[in-house]
Amino acid sequence: MFLKNNMKFIVDKKVFEKIPNLYIGVVVAYDIDNEKHYSDIIKLLNDIQLSYEEKFKNISLREQKNIAAYRTIFKELGINPNKYMSSIEAMSKRILSGKNLPSINPVVDLVNYISLNNIVPMGAHDIDQLAGNIHIRFSKDLDEFTPLGTDKKEVLKSGELVYSDDEVIRTRRWIWRQSSRGKIDKTSRNIFFPIDGFVGVNEQSVNNAMNDIEKLLKKYFDCEIKVGIISKNNSEMNLF
Repeated sequence: MFLKNNMKFIVDKKVFEKIPNLYIGVVVAYDIDNEKHYSDIIKLLNDIQLSYEEKFKNISLREQKNIAAYRTIFKELGINPNKYMSSIEAMSKRILSGKNLPSINPVVDLVNYISLNNIVPMGAHDIDQLAGNIHIRFSKDLDEFTPLGTDKKEVLKSGELVYSDDEVIRTRRWIWRQSSRGKIDKTSRNIFFPIDGFVGVNEQSVNNAMNDIEKLLKKYFDCEIKVGIISKNNSEMNLF
């Protein structure tokens, strides 16, 4: 098994000053084979999309409890949630408009299924592509970000909530958009899955998503798993 000694996931204390009820489920999977074809995973993703309209039969997307919670925090962070939607709201809106998500690779498909099934944002980061520790923090002037699908770098100003490693920004506007660095492809083997939520709002959805990803990763990939919770009183976790 690949070992990256002493790698940690760390949420800066200043983040909890702004979002005191932040609650993050963490799952780490080791030595995955993401090159195989798993028809069952594709079926899970397709089936949840086919049934998705039923989830919102009697409620608008923005009024759904989990979606509304991320929109509220985005506003408190100075992020316009209409322009920069959380990943789960953006995916949900796409599906409800009739544009289904394509199959990408087994791990990405599984993450998208679990995210949609529990209505929570869920990240996936290839640990082997990252440098040092993984952080949630506020950006500093001249931090760099390269959006997924392009080589053009963006230079940030200070004060934006981000995921980063020790060198560059991994996601902008917290759970809005991921970078090309750390993306999951068929060669990804060691993967960090964060699931962001809030105590007193949707921590059960986060827990359910954690249980789902742990169970399904073991079922399909027969891999070693590590799990944990990040909250105000436990702001970091060893990933190895």
